[in-house]
Amino acid sequence: MWAGPCRRTIYHINEHRHIGIPCQSVNTLCIVMKSVYCSKISSVRRIISVSVYFTGKDMTTKSPLAPKKLPKAPSVGGVNIASGICGLRYINRRDVMLAVFDMGTTVAGTFTKSRTAAAPVNWCKKSLKSGSARALVVNSGNANAFTGRRGDLAVRKTACVVAELIGCNLDEVFVSSTGVIGEPLPVERLTSFLPSLARKLKPTGWANSARAIMTTDTFPKVSVAKAKIGFKQVTLCGISKGSGMIAPDMATMLSFIFTDAKIESRVLQTCLKSAVDKSFNAITVDGDTSTSDTVLLFATGMIKNFSCKSATDPKLRDFRKALDALTLDLAHQVVKDGEGASKFISVTVTGADTKTAAKAIALSIANSPLVKTAIAGADANWGRIVMAVGKAGERANRDKMTIMIGGIKVAENGFAVSEYDEKSVNNHLKGTEVNISVDVGIGYSKKTVWTCDLTHDYIRINSDYRS
Repeated sequence: MWAGPCRRTIYHINEHRHIGIPCQSVNTLCIVMKSVYCSKISSVRRIISVSVYFTGKDMTTKSPLAPKKLPKAPSVGGVNIASGICGLRYINRRDVMLAVFDMGTTVAGTFTKSRTAAAPVNWCKKSLKSGSARALVVNSGNANAFTGRRGDLAVRKTACVVAELIGCNLDEVFVSSTGVIGEPLPVERLTSFLPSLARKLKPTGWANSARAIMTTDTFPKVSVAKAKIGFKQVTLCGISKGSGMIAPDMATMLSFIFTDAKIESRVLQTCLKSAVDKSFNAITVDGDTSTSDTVLLFATGMIKNFSCKSATDPKLRDFRKALDALTLDLAHQVVKDGEGASKFISVTVTGADTKTAAKAIALSIANSPLVKTAIAGADANWGRIVMAVGKAGERANRDKMTIMIGGIKVAENGFAVSEYDEKSVNNHLKGTEVNISVDVGIGYSKKTVWTCDLTHDYIRINSDYRS
């Protein structure tokens, strides 16, 4: 009856008589049963109408690469946040977050390059032109993607409700969604939930907000940084979600960054694009680009720092360094939460013709199922790296190529290194962090990308349920 093996017994019945069952198999169907007995419930009772939702991955099973603890995230001046359980798809899980900003907040953003971008992405692209933001609302469980005119209207209705609640223009409300593609968003449920959520707004609660935007993630992703602009210290706080369907451009994820710095939107956009190119656009889990990728950076201006008219202004150097570090930290967390991941892999390509070529070769290695499965099995099969370099379509000199795994040279000048210590390489591959370096012997350009291994769990997760 339950369409798959359950990890736990039924654990929740709400006023609508919904039952959530964490389950390894299908979680996409709502099974409505009439006049059934549920013997799994502690006090056996007859239930006239029951909706059973399979809630997917057991969220208590964290990735082995997860950080040991979340950073202490301070409040960011001019930002109030709230999150809660709306029940858009999941049962007894936070699935909506709301952030409200003080007047004068500027915004920058980067988005998926998918030709089938979701309705919220298109809304945010248009709203970004104003350069001003007063609110952000994000839901998980439903991507509102490939939903046609109905999806566009759902975004607009959500923005209208929020704009009325806080008293701002429609184009100052940013909307983002993540989850299953192709299913209509239950927008009435969302919009009726927002007024009560707005009453819970407060300056803190980053961890719960990060949890509210999770889908197949196993841990919330939060990062904090401090920087100085002139003599003023500013705070940056970011949250992200992402686990599968991860590949440039951008990495399949949502990320929202908040700062109390005063930076005009045009300058903020330049800073963000540069940071994203070095972080979210340099990670991959499975080579699949999402319909919903979004990174938004909000600057409230509560700290009255020096005005900077250009991103190259020396006074912004420390801020940009902090932003780069924060986005890279969040990007790495996404990879470390890759579906089924057991190893975090760095791939560095040097000696390439251009940076673009170096990145293409590095991604060819990082996306290769043969390379990733070999690493999962701690097999020092470096011939698969040679294969991945060759198929990248970029210039590489076979007779000058050097390959290193864990700092140990395994191939040089077109040949295997005689008597290299394969045992040491295998021991390196058995660890949780793996480093691969390849010099292709053409020029002087280099690039590093990050990925994870490909395990049986990735197949299980993606064949057994929809997030």
